[in-house]
Amino acid sequence: MISFVIALAALLLGFFLYGSFVERVFGADSRKATPAVAHPDGVDFIPLPTWKVFMIQFLNIAGTGPIFGAIMGAMFGPASYLWIVFGCIFGGAVHDYFTGMLSVRHDGVGFPEIVGKYLGGGTKKVMLAFSVLLLLMVGAVFVYSPAEILGGMTEGWFGGSVFGSKMFWVGVILIYYIVATLLPVDKIIGRIYPLFAISLLFMAVALGACLFAKWPGIPEVWEQAGHNLQGSGTPIFPCLFITIACGAVSGFHATQSPLMARCIKNERLGRPVFYGAMICEGIVALIWAAVSSWVFFDGGLAEIGAANTSAPEIVKSVAGSWLGVFGGILALLGVVAAPITSGDTAFRSARLIIADFLRYEQKPMRNRLVVSIPLFALAGLLLWYNIAEPGGFGKIWSYFGWANQTLAVFALWTITVYLTVSKPRGSWYFLIGLVPAVFMTAVSATYIAIARIGFNLPADWNLIIGCAAALLSLGLFIGWHRSRKDA
Repeated sequence: MISFVIALAALLLGFFLYGSFVERVFGADSRKATPAVAHPDGVDFIPLPTWKVFMIQFLNIAGTGPIFGAIMGAMFGPASYLWIVFGCIFGGAVHDYFTGMLSVRHDGVGFPEIVGKYLGGGTKKVMLAFSVLLLLMVGAVFVYSPAEILGGMTEGWFGGSVFGSKMFWVGVILIYYIVATLLPVDKIIGRIYPLFAISLLFMAVALGACLFAKWPGIPEVWEQAGHNLQGSGTPIFPCLFITIACGAVSGFHATQSPLMARCIKNERLGRPVFYGAMICEGIVALIWAAVSSWVFFDGGLAEIGAANTSAPEIVKSVAGSWLGVFGGILALLGVVAAPITSGDTAFRSARLIIADFLRYEQKPMRNRLVVSIPLFALAGLLLWYNIAEPGGFGKIWSYFGWANQTLAVFALWTITVYLTVSKPRGSWYFLIGLVPAVFMTAVSATYIAIARIGFNLPADWNLIIGCAAALLSLGLFIGWHRSRKDA
């Protein structure tokens, strides 16, 4: 538990110390008009109260990621604490802050547009396709997984009719996604997201309080940092850094921060909204990692009476055992509502990314339909594959895990280039982006090299591949940086 307490304190200090430093480096200026203030359109560019923007941003980026990812990541031992703390403070929160604030500075554009401004038009087109595909995968998975849970919960209702089936809930969730994607951001998202976000935060705080009250004998970092229940076939590097994405570093967030960049009223609100929401997500992940360490390493599995070690089962069992009936309700909100609220903003973000690329005005409903209908048709194909193909869900999720962190790689390199070209020559501010960019490049390259969905190379080649990828990316950056100095 001492490791947990130190990690929790580090995350809080990270917001106040490193977050303030990052804000100063960016140069947030309260005198500059934000896109929401400069040209509100009543659909996507709408000034919202800061607390509401924070709650929406938090739920947009969270979903079930900091819960399920942290539970599965806890099987890698206390190393999960280190990744959550260092990844969140120096990687994820930096990633989210700059992708949000660069969108603010560039008139509220989406992630591919930001990439294009700093990494070139060719990279922009690649990121357009990559981002939309990633968002469609998120949407398809986050239709199927909550529908499966709801179908199991309502099985037998209405005399066993279709209204209690998984496919009924697939249809309900898909209809909700269509409506939420098309309506102005303040009509549904702005009204219900804050409530779900409060529930998710309350569940995390309640579980954190229970941890302090129980003070379980979970492993300390200095005792078992390298302990890995997954076995040698799933090495900590790179698998831990793919498993725990939300809560540490997640490329999906780069598609979500621009949504709230269109809603903040003041640039100085960027740190609490973008950096702060990521720190909160890291705290949620840290709490679930600690709870799961107790489950896996300290006999907690028997105490909570979980039927298996799947993430949804652990959430349900821990919440019910520690928090009672009310905890069970919160678990339902976390397991069902959270992925739904990430899924609908995934489709909304995909609509806006395509509209930005086409320079296609989104205020008229007709224009929103023109962009959205093909998106939902493609999502329907992915969803059909997800349901019809044995193991389809697992395959899509595996590809999503790699694609998600690869998107983070491009975001971090974009940040690095921005800091290089926008700051005085001779400054070292680019290291804020360079260090996590090099590390995540190594993670992403190594994972696709050794994973079954990739080249399936021997797992014990991981460090060689990772070092080679890191050195190659660093060498390319140094060569580009020197060429700028010589120009």
